Amino acid sequence: MLFSSWQFIFLFLPITLGLFFVIPAKWRALRKWWLLLSSLFFYGYWKIEYVPLLLFSIAFNYAAAECITRWRGLTASRLMLIAGIVTNLFLLGYYKYTNFILETLGRASGRTTDRLDIILPLAISFFTFTQIGYLVDVHRDRKLHYRLLDYSVFVVFFPHLIAGPIVRHWEIIPQFAEKTLRVNRADIGVGLSMFLLGLYKKVLLADPAAHYADTVFGAAESGALLVSREAWLGTMAYAFQIYFDFSGYSDMAIGLARMFGMRFPRNFNSPYKAGSIIVFWRSWHITLTRFLTDYVYIPLGGNRCSKSRHLCNIMILMLVSGLWHGAGWTFVVWGALHGIYLVIANLWRDLRTARGWRLDHWSYRGASVVLTFVAVLFAWVFFRANSLAAAGSVIASMLGAQSEALPIPDGFYRSGRPIMLLLLLVAWAMPNTQQLLRSHDPTIEPVERMSRWQLHFNVRNGLILGGLFFGVLASYFVAKQSPFIYFNF
Repeated sequence: MLFSSWQFIFLFLPITLGLFFVIPAKWRALRKWWLLLSSLFFYGYWKIEYVPLLLFSIAFNYAAAECITRWRGLTASRLMLIAGIVTNLFLLGYYKYTNFILETLGRASGRTTDRLDIILPLAISFFTFTQIGYLVDVHRDRKLHYRLLDYSVFVVFFPHLIAGPIVRHWEIIPQFAEKTLRVNRADIGVGLSMFLLGLYKKVLLADPAAHYADTVFGAAESGALLVSREAWLGTMAYAFQIYFDFSGYSDMAIGLARMFGMRFPRNFNSPYKAGSIIVFWRSWHITLTRFLTDYVYIPLGGNRCSKSRHLCNIMILMLVSGLWHGAGWTFVVWGALHGIYLVIANLWRDLRTARGWRLDHWSYRGASVVLTFVAVLFAWVFFRANSLAAAGSVIASMLGAQSEALPIPDGFYRSGRPIMLLLLLVAWAMPNTQQLLRSHDPTIEPVERMSRWQLHFNVRNGLILGGLFFGVLASYFVAKQSPFIYFNF
């Protein structure tokens, strides 16, 4: 059930939200049970066979956390933490990486291996990381304890279950306990506005860009050598597709939670406006970067070590990020590229600091944004391509290799160029959703970048949002629905 589907918008969401507030606020346990059952139905709608896996994961991790707490001060507590992490990673590894490992071993040995019939359970990467973080936090603070119902709702709450944000227990569970959740016009208004803005990004911006990306990368995967301008167009199309797809999803997830009176952490903060790759990763999939920093980068030593060790930790962090996104060498290369980018950015920052250079001129800032964007574009090629050969073909074309015969229909570039320029203008010049709604505190964190543009709740804006909604409905009936890209991870 996609957030953008009519089943979700017109059936699941109104029923779930309506009954949640019909239940008296003093009956908190009943409300939690309703959210738990609704979220399990939402998850099972995709493939009900994997609901038992999700329930097992919740039960196992809760039991492991209880053991860690009760055995505090004993060696068994640490062993239970290790066993919990290993079990979570084993399940993730089996479903997500088994075929990748078998194919890699087969190529290394020169033998052909058959793929196992393993279907990746939806959201396994997200609910696995969420619960690993909880086990580590319980081990660090052994007084931490929640009831099973609270913990279960925290894990399966449907706005974040499928593709994040990767929330933390202290951000979500106390919100159910610290206040009486009642129907609040402000929360409904802010949540609905965020949901609609995210929906428009997905349907009106991301999905049209997908046509150009799919055409170019499909040609590359068939063995065609592309003309340079078509390769650049397809790469930019995918860059904007994933940008508005994931930005739209994040807005919709945060907006859905807000309708229930809950605030989620920020997950997307205009990363294409970043003036360095360091800022890019502070703005793209913020909750994943936060998780990997706290539970991988810092335990490795972070930056509190020698410079060479620090740079090595950065590379490890990005390789883990690449593998988390997908089981394939294209994702490994994507992670490695971003690791190299971050290493260079850190060395450049150290050089600037040592020399005392103050590069604050607008021309330098503008060039930095363009350079960062181009570097990200080249990395996206590996993220999108189905093979290293296809990625290499697109990169070669971007760098000037050309074919005599175009495998792409005439007029493709002429029709796509103005669309890409429009999407670039939106990404670089327009305020993001948090900025538009900053007076309403849309996320847990305060809005950092201010904008003169704000979305006010009045008749005019209501008509605009409503008119766009009818446009979405019209496109729904003439275009094939596409899932969010991050649903694949």
